[in-house]
Amino acid sequence: MHISVVTPAHNEEDFLGKCVDSVAAAAANVAGEVEHIVVLNRCTDGTEAIARAAGCKVVVEDARYISRIRNAGAAAAEGRIIVTVDADSWMSPNMLTEVCRMLETGRFVGGGVRMFPERWSAGLIATTALIAPFILWNRILSAGMFWCYREDFDAVGGFDEQLISIEDIDFAQRLKRRGRESSRRYGTIRRAHLTTSCRKFDEFGDWYFVKDPRRLVRLLGRDKAMADAFYYDVRSAPGAARSHGVGSIDSDQ
Repeated sequence: MHISVVTPAHNEEDFLGKCVDSVAAAAANVAGEVEHIVVLNRCTDGTEAIARAAGCKVVVEDARYISRIRNAGAAAAEGRIIVTVDADSWMSPNMLTEVCRMLETGRFVGGGVRMFPERWSAGLIATTALIAPFILWNRILSAGMFWCYREDFDAVGGFDEQLISIEDIDFAQRLKRRGRESSRRYGTIRRAHLTTSCRKFDEFGDWYFVKDPRRLVRLLGRDKAMADAFYYDVRSAPGAARSHGVGSIDSDQ
């Protein structure tokens, strides 16, 4: 079965290598072709060189909206199955095997995965507890990496390009509704997992959101300045996080 893995990448030279290696290892365990599409987004570092050296298909999209970046990768995909994974995350070797197994049952419209941080701390546990009510309210208990058939991705319109953040939760909700219309479930892959970096907490501090929960409210809303500073500018220019109103970067971790 042909699978397309889509990875948005904005200055990801420190993480992309581990991501593409994990996709390659997972691809070796499935029958059929797997293409890895890396969507370059205003990269000024070695991200493109890493992607090309790994044999990835390269797409360029300079928009400052993660939804449009993900959709650009999906538009270039040739596979019947679409999988999205971020550049600072890496999948277990059996991940794509589990994606195929669950979709082939016909019981699932798609879904998310179990996701773990690369490390834990008291601050990360407290942040998880802070976010938990939002997750429970939206009834989307697994995300991180999305998987579905191409026809279902297209049917729900992909990722909403009007959203500055939480585009993943919105996509999951629409995919879930699509499943209900066709008597299929939104699933969670439990026999495989995704590990994600803690780079944002390394940059801003493990207690960043706990110290001021209003930052989380802004990030989960439509505050473009906050989203730019948290997701983009901190990797583009020194001091950008402060200049965009994110607040001082905590030194305690």
